[in-house]
Amino acid sequence: MATATYLMLLVAGAGLGLASSSPWSGDGASAKAIGVGAIVWLVVIQIISAGLGGYIAGRLRTKWVDVHSDEVYFRDTAHGFLVWALGATVSAFLMTAGVSSAISGVANVGASAASGAGVAATSAATAGAASAANNGGGAGGMLPSTQYFTDSLFRSDRPDASQGDAAKAEVGRIVATSIARGSVTPEDKTYVARVIANQTGVDQATAEKRIDDTINRAKQAADQAKQKALEAADAARKAAAGFALWAFISMLIGAFSSTFAATRGGRTRDAWK
Repeated sequence: MATATYLMLLVAGAGLGLASSSPWSGDGASAKAIGVGAIVWLVVIQIISAGLGGYIAGRLRTKWVDVHSDEVYFRDTAHGFLVWALGATVSAFLMTAGVSSAISGVANVGASAASGAGVAATSAATAGAASAANNGGGAGGMLPSTQYFTDSLFRSDRPDASQGDAAKAEVGRIVATSIARGSVTPEDKTYVARVIANQTGVDQATAEKRIDDTINRAKQAADQAKQKALEAADAARKAAAGFALWAFISMLIGAFSSTFAATRGGRTRDAWK
């Protein structure tokens, strides 16, 4: 009865939570309100389900004759605790798949954000350059790093200004590779500046300054993306820790509710002659 009541109220709480939330901005309850409501409901269903199971266990027991009142109280308390323990075990067994998925999802969010922060940052910073590299690369779909080394074999001291799209694609691959490894080599910088100067008509110094400014902006974008990834991982960690602690507290409250209700049920049973 305790397990059935717990599952029934849990499903009801999930329905209420879904009904109060909304994917549209400004509609429905906020995430904080839903979180607080979930914690409160988790405690309530522990009190109701465990208390109901404990009371029925105490009420349905046989009357002990010639047993000291302290022993009766201990037995009723033990019966209530066993009801809670069995109900919690059965509920956990029935919900193994759901709980495992939830915990795995939270863990994967934290692990992916922590281990992939650098990849996410690099991807965000080099999205435009990588797109240009892939769109203009040709070469049968080679990896950008392979295209980069292939391009280096055909560099010219006098880039052809008529090859605008091909030059932009090559520069995109150089910039993407440079950002991925954290710096641009002097040879790459000189060559890219020469291409920029040839394509735009600016002098070599101005072209090199443009390269430095672009690399700096890309690094800032990478740092911001990494910071956001770490913040998301930290938020997921705090949410998981908070839920686990409140689940532990609710289970303690359920154990107390079940044992107390069992003693009340036992006293009511003994009151009948």
